[in-house]
Amino acid sequence: MRLYAGKIPVIGAEIIKALVDAEEISVTDRAEAELDVQAVLKEYLRLEREITDKTKDLLQKRNLPYEQFGKVKRSLANEKSFGLGEEGLEWMTTQIIESFMQSLHVDEIFADDASLRKRMVDILRKHMLVDDEVDAEVRRRIKNLEEGTATWEVEYQKALEQIKKNRRLDEK
Repeated sequence: MRLYAGKIPVIGAEIIKALVDAEEISVTDRAEAELDVQAVLKEYLRLEREITDKTKDLLQKRNLPYEQFGKVKRSLANEKSFGLGEEGLEWMTTQIIESFMQSLHVDEIFADDASLRKRMVDILRKHMLVDDEVDAEVRRRIKNLEEGTATWEVEYQKALEQIKKNRRLDEK
């Protein structure tokens, strides 16, 4: 499960639309409320990149094998009270709810946090699971190559980049 920068505007719009349509929140300016959600999601990506970079630096500095990457990254994330994977959904929804409470563009919140969180998690999960679909499509495209070979790795990356470009998932 992964959040793509290219999906952030779509997710922001869908979250606000779903919450307004369900009468869980009311907004004075829908576009600005969407930007509030987008800001939280962009901050999530920024922090995730920062933690990933620190993890790479630590592995290099301590001369640790790459197999330790996940463990070290999770440790750094825990130090910052930052969620990865499923916990990332909790982090994002908590931040979004907090932004609603401070936003000048959200008039009223009618639902409890659990209801808001459930609706937002469903939307986030739907858009973040695209990673699994992309991986399956890439594997279908290169099924004639033996997995684990250098050729497979190169072709996997090429196909992945092409599919991301076609689906506008580029991380720009």
